[in-house]
Amino acid sequence: MLTTNPFDDDKLREECGVFGVSGAEGAAALVALGLHALQHRGQEAAGISSFDGTEFHSYRAMGHVAGNFDRDEIIRGLAGEVACGHVRYSTTGETALRNVQPLFADLSSGGFAVAHNGNISNALRLKRDLVRRGSIFQSTSDTEVIIHLVATSSYRSLLDRFIDALKQVEGAYSLIVMTPEGMIACRDPLGIRPLVMGKLGDAVIFASETVALDVVGAEFVRAVDPGELVIVQGTETRSIRPFASVAPRPCIFEYVYFSRPDSIADDRSVYSVRKAIGAQLAIEHPVEADLVIPVPDSGTPAAIGYAQQSGIPFELGIIRSHYVGRTFIQPGDKVRHLGVKLKHNANRGLIEGKRVVLIDDSIVRGTTSLKIVQMMREAGAAEVHMRIASPPTRHSCFYGVDTPERAKLLAAKLDLGGMTDFIHADSLGFVSIDGLYKALGEAERAAIRPGYCDACFTGDYPTSLTDQDELAPVEQFSMLEERVG
Repeated sequence: MLTTNPFDDDKLREECGVFGVSGAEGAAALVALGLHALQHRGQEAAGISSFDGTEFHSYRAMGHVAGNFDRDEIIRGLAGEVACGHVRYSTTGETALRNVQPLFADLSSGGFAVAHNGNISNALRLKRDLVRRGSIFQSTSDTEVIIHLVATSSYRSLLDRFIDALKQVEGAYSLIVMTPEGMIACRDPLGIRPLVMGKLGDAVIFASETVALDVVGAEFVRAVDPGELVIVQGTETRSIRPFASVAPRPCIFEYVYFSRPDSIADDRSVYSVRKAIGAQLAIEHPVEADLVIPVPDSGTPAAIGYAQQSGIPFELGIIRSHYVGRTFIQPGDKVRHLGVKLKHNANRGLIEGKRVVLIDDSIVRGTTSLKIVQMMREAGAAEVHMRIASPPTRHSCFYGVDTPERAKLLAAKLDLGGMTDFIHADSLGFVSIDGLYKALGEAERAAIRPGYCDACFTGDYPTSLTDQDELAPVEQFSMLEERVG
């Protein structure tokens, strides 16, 4: 298999999205629509579980939501007024149906289905202890650790057992859980991964992003607070906060890349923030040029902001085809090069003889930027300047983002001059970490208590990283082959 999109292979990938409905007839159909809106957060597999008051029903499949959940017979089989769903990417290890969420188990209290966005950073240690105590794991997902912690908790009520489980895990999680008693939605105490709540008539909706509420016609109510558990029985909700209060650290990369631009995050328009990042980038890294060109599609809002701030015309110098699938079955270097151009092609008539500024959201391995710069050169660009709407990505993420190991991150290996030479650009500039915070409405990054998780840029991880710190790489791989959020 050959990926035709050379850009998608060199992006940080948000590993999943979650969506839940309680109190709506045909809840699974609404979940399927919500997952369509969240497809960008995970394109490897999708699943939906429902509860009809007596039985749980589940359907999970590899591939996109479309093609799996647009069939009437599938949705009819997911009966009930309560349902939750999940779209996912995997990181390392096997890609298998057993890891597709929601994960389901029959506990002593009844059925338990869970959809998870994030990553449990002590899952390997917890799994080791659980296996020694007799737990038998059915998947290689870190999410299953939560199920076993609930099952083995000594507390009596299911809610107390769930809270007990959460108090043992580290890292990032936004969870939607279904039990016979109702639905629970919650975020980790730092709120690293997003989760919002909405209403559709009397029905209660949860989603990773507000855009999914828009798609099903639901009204945005509020974000689920960091450390909050929202408990839903039918259409009635109550909230508890069982964790000690700490300063939130939501993922700053949601604004840079992960969220759809038409979403609202923490009362901020993602699109407006990305334009502001582009404007800040123009202030910090001006250049004399003829055109500002976005790398489609994630670089577009920042490119608009850069163009407006700099006064350089904005143009679509790279044209993307929306009718090419993710793979092209043909190996070989020559055909691989042609396959690349199936999805993105330079607008030669616009670029030839021009000095261009390319705007992208990030540089990970650097292979993407190298290909884009080469594409511009081949189209006749006189100069190619690359501007990046995030600081250099120097550190891996352990909170639910598919990040290469640090040794493969270009910014961890090379300084600015080395990176510029590597991608063969005339110049390269990244927005500063303070500039990124300014675009979010803050004066600068607070060194002592920053308002976001920016560990991929700064190495300032807001939680313990037990597995990363204590277990050897070989043991990590053998004990838990993949982490999925």
